[in-house]
Amino acid sequence: MGDAYPAEVTASSSCDWALLGTMVTRLRMRPGQVLADIGCGTGGVGLWLARALAVRLAGVDISSTAVELATARRSHFLPPDRAVFRVGTVEETGLPDGHVHGAVCVDAMGNAADRAAALRELHRVLHSGGRAVLTRAVRRDSPPAWREQATGAGFEVEHIDERPDEPAMWRRLYELWIAHEADLRHHLGDVQAQNMLHEATRTLPRLDNRHAFVMTLRRLPVADGAG
Repeated sequence: MGDAYPAEVTASSSCDWALLGTMVTRLRMRPGQVLADIGCGTGGVGLWLARALAVRLAGVDISSTAVELATARRSHFLPPDRAVFRVGTVEETGLPDGHVHGAVCVDAMGNAADRAAALRELHRVLHSGGRAVLTRAVRRDSPPAWREQATGAGFEVEHIDERPDEPAMWRRLYELWIAHEADLRHHLGDVQAQNMLHEATRTLPRLDNRHAFVMTLRRLPVADGAG
């Protein structure tokens, strides 16, 4: 993928150096706080950020295989007690109310069966004043009402950062997935690999009409004295 993409992260996602920098900047976290990586895959993005920000990590993914791989990788980035991974979905993470001070969701929100429910879940697990940084992509000719969905879940839309090079990155990544199908099946298992290959063949023809951006949402702080 070239030196624009951090090899250490080994993410099956659109994570590049520019995105990591954007997430570090937008999260505004303090050492010792808790970061959630929702749709964490094999954990690279969240582990890299947790190390860079000196925070603890709670990773969630729908794939038990991915969770096992992420757990096995954590000692390469952090002391093992600073990162915990669990099976869950973007709509039902299993995390307690207000548990995290920041959250990232890289290329997972678009796969949510119920995006409004996924946004409400993010709002629920975030501490007052916490931020969620999400990658999103919409069709240029028919953008969905993502801003209204975010505000409807109780968020303030704090920043929108454009990602003009993201569609070309996905084209390269999807072509690599297809070319290395056997490796995917060996390392991730047939179910996860088949899901990725289905995504690649379904999405490749649509990339020319793709508008990608990073959305930073903030759970508004509770006023002093409020219940």
